[in-house]
This record gives sequence, structure tokens and C-alpha cells, in this order.
Amino acid sequence: MKLAEVLTIIAILLAPIVAVQVQKWLELFREDRARKLWIFKTLMATRAATVSPEHVQALNMIDLEFRGTRYRPVTAAWKTYLDHLGSYPKDDEKRQAVWGERRIDLLTSLLLDMGHALGYEFDDVHVKKGIYAPEAHGRLEDEKMLIRRGLLRLLYGDSDLKMQVTSFPVSNEELAEQKALRDAIQQLLDGKRSLPVAVSKTDNAGENA
Repeated sequence: MKLAEVLTIIAILLAPIVAVQVQKWLELFREDRARKLWIFKTLMATRAATVSPEHVQALNMIDLEFRGTRYRPVTAAWKTYLDHLGSYPKDDEKRQAVWGERRIDLLTSLLLDMGHALGYEFDDVHVKKGIYAPEAHGRLEDEKMLIRRGLLRLLYGDSDLKMQVTSFPVSNEELAEQKALRDAIQQLLDGKRSLPVAVSKTDNAGENA
């Protein structure tokens, strides 16, 4: 048997195995890219709602999905952003505004690096300002935050629950009974009425004896 015939037979035998393996590699590649795209698209869609559960979940999956030298700019940008998120100045209102502006810049850099790694081309102006965020959503988030803070202060005893009672449920029958009782007491006090005295049979028998 010639070498060419042997190679042909080997190729025929290996072709299905190779095809199956290539198909598996393609499926793994698609799934891996799909997970990365989900993270990127979620962060882009929620970049105006950075405290939403979806946004936080996507951030926490960056280290898991963006691995390898190809994605080093992404992981480096995420570490910088994460370090900034942990340095929020709770007791300094003046620094909070500066912190907020810096947070937006770092998130923009993260999204730009992630987009470039996945084949998307955006500029920082589009990432920062190309957002539709209704004012009603912002007010709703602020109100939710105020409610949560108020409930926590109430539960921890740092504030009191204010109550203003305007009326009580009243029964007309009870009002009539109370009025009749007051009138009877007033008549007793004024001497217009006396208490009823019950005479027992034993007392009557003793008197007759």
C-alpha cells in the first residue's frame, strides 16, 4: 500500500473526530464571548444606575471572565475602579462631589477598554453622555434611599415615629350609653336621683319577729 493511500485512509478516519473537536472549540469560543458580551452590555445599559443589582453583578464577574494577557487593560481598569469605589468619603460632602466625577471617569475608561477588547469602538463622550436616564428614575432612586435610611434610623432607635391622630372609630350605641351614664351620675350628685336599695327576705323576716 502506498503512502498516499495510507494517509488518505488516516484522513478519512480522523476527519469526523477532528470535525467534532473543532465544533466543540467553536461552541466554547461562542459561549466565552457571549459571557463577556453580557458583562459589557449590562454595564453599558446600567451605567446610569450603578447601584442596580445587575450592574454590581456584572462588575463582580469581570475577574472571572476577562482573563489572559489579551484582557490585561480591562482587568487593570477594573482594579483601579474597584479601589476607587472602596474609598467613598462618607463624612466629607465636599469630597463626595469630586469622588463622583472621578468614579464616572474610571467607569468610562473601564467600558472603553472592555469595548475595544470585544471589537466595539466608542469614545469617552458617547459613553459618558450617550445615556437616556429619565428624571423620574432618579427621583425614585433618591426616594428609595431616603426610605431605607429612615427605616434603619427608626429600627436602630435613632429617630422617633411621629403620629398625629385625627379621629377614633366611634360607635353611636356606645356614645348613647356613655351619655346616659353621665346623666345618671350627674343626677345622683345633684340629689335628683337616689340609688335603688334591694331589701332581702331575711331582713323582712327579722323585722316581723
